Amino acid sequence: MKFLTPQITYLLTQRETRRNLQALLRYLLFLLAVVVVYSILFHLLMVREGQEHSWLTGFYWTLTVMSTLGFGDITFTSDLGRAFSMLVLLSGIMLLLIVLPFAFIRFFYAPWLEAQIRLRAPRRVPDDTSGHLVIAAWDPIARGLARKLAPLGVSYFVIEPDSHRAAELHSEGVSVIAGELDAVATYEAVRADRARAVLANLSDAENTSLTLTVREHAPDVEIVAVAEEDDSVDILELAGATHVLPLKRRLGEHLASRVNAGHAQSHRVGRYQDLEIAEFAVHNTPLSGRAIRDTKLRDALGVNIVGVWERGRLLPADPDHVLTDVSVPVVIGTADQLVELDTLLVIYDVTFSPVLVIGGGKVGTAASRALREKGLPVHLVERNARLRERLEGVADRVFVGDAADREVLMAAGLADAPSVLLTTNDDSTNIYLAVYCRRLQPDLRIISRITHERNLEAIHRAGADFVLSYAFLGVESVFSVLRGRELVLLGEGLEFLAIEIPRSLVGRSLADVGVRARTGLNVVALQTSDATQPSPSPDQPLPSEGRLLAVGNREQRERFAVAFGA
Repeated sequence: MKFLTPQITYLLTQRETRRNLQALLRYLLFLLAVVVVYSILFHLLMVREGQEHSWLTGFYWTLTVMSTLGFGDITFTSDLGRAFSMLVLLSGIMLLLIVLPFAFIRFFYAPWLEAQIRLRAPRRVPDDTSGHLVIAAWDPIARGLARKLAPLGVSYFVIEPDSHRAAELHSEGVSVIAGELDAVATYEAVRADRARAVLANLSDAENTSLTLTVREHAPDVEIVAVAEEDDSVDILELAGATHVLPLKRRLGEHLASRVNAGHAQSHRVGRYQDLEIAEFAVHNTPLSGRAIRDTKLRDALGVNIVGVWERGRLLPADPDHVLTDVSVPVVIGTADQLVELDTLLVIYDVTFSPVLVIGGGKVGTAASRALREKGLPVHLVERNARLRERLEGVADRVFVGDAADREVLMAAGLADAPSVLLTTNDDSTNIYLAVYCRRLQPDLRIISRITHERNLEAIHRAGADFVLSYAFLGVESVFSVLRGRELVLLGEGLEFLAIEIPRSLVGRSLADVGVRARTGLNVVALQTSDATQPSPSPDQPLPSEGRLLAVGNREQRERFAVAFGA
């Protein structure tokens, strides 16, 4: 009865369902009228043959013949009576055995199943729910956040206005609440006033409406809104959003920060407390050809090399690893130490040839602007000639044509370009262009965006040196807001992890337990109450209290948790 009442209520409140039930009722009344008429004709024909039967017997005979049961206990003896029996039998086959089941399924059973499916998803969260994340749409960003929140024990709830889609998500194991996004009652049902934050990840207009609606019920909750257009940032902030993330612009800026051009210098990729994390290209510097131990950066400047990018792979900082022209070391140090590193590098010029940007969409436009703000010349290739006038304001030169055309690429300066940015929103195109550009220019630094995480390995194999996706940037950006710390963005799929030292590792060294060999995690620093020690010695015993700062992906983090009980 607990579930029957809302299902009946749903059936009676839906206009189409009411029409279906009325149609079924009309057919049942027609069927009853046919049975009554046949029963009357049965009596008239039986009287004509000299047989007397009750009215109940007439209904009994009509139903047994129409349903094809035909017990044979009551029969006609005349040809007219037998012809009438055939008529009743044939019409019964049509009305009872064909039309009635179809009408029942079409007008009652199917809507009933639909009501069961639509009402399967919950309409509200438990009353004691708090500290959760409310998400406006189940998209790649939401899926990534759900995976990151699970190990922390933080719950989430996705609001889905389509009850059928909500039921599907519920059956897939997604924490979903069926409700309208523009209704205050929905946010009351999802306890938005006691949530850790609300994520508005719809279109800019929908996010503005959602933000205003949430503020009616929860004036103090944090609202993280994703902005498609730069002009929408101010509007969303005025509507009440606490944090606005223009992800496409930031994606372009992050891609632009990885180019290898102009003066040699480090590029900040994040900050953890007093430590800054940066990358720099070895190309055209005296560090090329040296082993990490021979660079003497730790002794001279205090910065520590904690990893090295080699053709799209972040490798551990083995002291014997020899840096090449395509190596990009990842370093950790204080702000002052990184300034000293830049002072050391700035005297070396990579090249001032134009950087080549392929794709003039929002990401390509943002990347071009960021490069020009750094004083680097930019050549942009775009297929759509109608965008040329707009793009001429963000690049030094715009080349209209197909980037797969060798003449177009060469005219745009591929032969001399230090880096190329692939910013189209089609993964297949970017993979193709990565292979093509690598073939035409083997020493080129290729930086690309992707849309789907599944294509990460493919584009690395194609020759991309650095890859970043909109979804991964969105997940890491929102997660950093939730954790109240600065974004650390090493690369697609890689996370900067602060892991409490588990009891199983206290008093033991990293070398003894084989953290890297068993899990793949690269421990880059050891944090205690006293200080943070970059690149801890593999033979150093671990303290009872502190954190391991590590770089790795989600699978490696899970392997660490299983292996050491973290």
